[in-house]
Amino acid sequence: MKKKLVLSMALALSLALAACGSKSNETPAEVKVVEPEAIETVTEEPEEVEETEEEEVILDGLEVIKDRPTVDGKKQSYLTGEWKDEDVVNRRNIAIMIPNDKAALPQYGISLASIIYEAPVEGRITRLMGVFEDYDDIDRIGPVRSSRDYYVYEAMAFDSIYVNWGLAVPYVSPIINTDAIDNVSQSVTGIDVPSPEAFDRVSRSGYSKEYTGYLFIDGFNQAVERLGYATEYREKFEQTFLFAQDHYRASYDDKEDATLIYPGGTDSNSGGYGSAAHPYFEYNPEDHLYYRYEYGGPQKDEYNDEQLAVSNVVFKVCHGEVRDDHDYLAFGVIGNDECYVFTNGKVIKGTWSRESNYKANRYYDEDGNEIVLNQGKTWVCNIWKEYSKYISYE
Repeated sequence: MKKKLVLSMALALSLALAACGSKSNETPAEVKVVEPEAIETVTEEPEEVEETEEEEVILDGLEVIKDRPTVDGKKQSYLTGEWKDEDVVNRRNIAIMIPNDKAALPQYGISLASIIYEAPVEGRITRLMGVFEDYDDIDRIGPVRSSRDYYVYEAMAFDSIYVNWGLAVPYVSPIINTDAIDNVSQSVTGIDVPSPEAFDRVSRSGYSKEYTGYLFIDGFNQAVERLGYATEYREKFEQTFLFAQDHYRASYDDKEDATLIYPGGTDSNSGGYGSAAHPYFEYNPEDHLYYRYEYGGPQKDEYNDEQLAVSNVVFKVCHGEVRDDHDYLAFGVIGNDECYVFTNGKVIKGTWSRESNYKANRYYDEDGNEIVLNQGKTWVCNIWKEYSKYISYE
């Protein structure tokens, strides 16, 4: 299939260059900006969504979630498919930038994320973006770190309220300081409307200052109210994943087994996943979960001391580039390319497709059928296409 890559808004101007990870009270390092010639900046307006009555869908005997009725005050989550309080399911999620370099670990509250995005940044480490809908019983989440614009574009697909502490000013400011995405951002250079009430530092003996900044939920709620953001999903929100209905399992018995999966392979390489953390996931057939490992051991949450585990893992292969001498990266997260979806101990090869900023990612098998995930959390690894040859599983 011929690759089609759609670049939108600031992506066309300065595609996804990584932030320099500045400390909150420092001005980010100066980055030289080369203005492209004869490119018109277009602000994309959300499309009108026609309300239609959804019907029950059954694929080859596998029933999937489509319609979401409220039953006894609960509703099936758009992010996990699981039954949760209706208010939680309808509430807009928070997409929070979280560091993943070894010096920042452990993270606090990350196991509560319904979806985790991971992608390389400069220096060939990876950074995470947790998408949270369950956060009422936790006081803070973090540490919080700086923004890359390819994460911003991924957050747009979920109608998220985006949270960051720091940013690559020339590349993220043209997006985050517009109506393109609602954000709660720490007061740093490049943010026009900061939300300092949402952030504070936590004493962490032996940690660098940049790993001590957290989002506090009470302050976040205050900031959302002050900024006048909608607190429930808006009309442009689209469900991303297709989940199996209750009492059904997407088993994929005819697909290859894949119980140990490595986004960067098992050998060292400079693609991000193979350079430092060497992450991998191990499938447990008893609970149908993939357990996360990196830096030679289990990745755990400081909040509850639990190892991170998800029901589904997705490798989203993206066009990538090194933009300049600073090693800032660009990722094409809109368009289409290869994907590998792991669920129930199997791997389904196919393609991902996303039409524009506010459209959801869709995942299709090699026959063009939309891939059905099993209910639960999902981890998405954005993998630079040049390094996708290192992907391995067994």
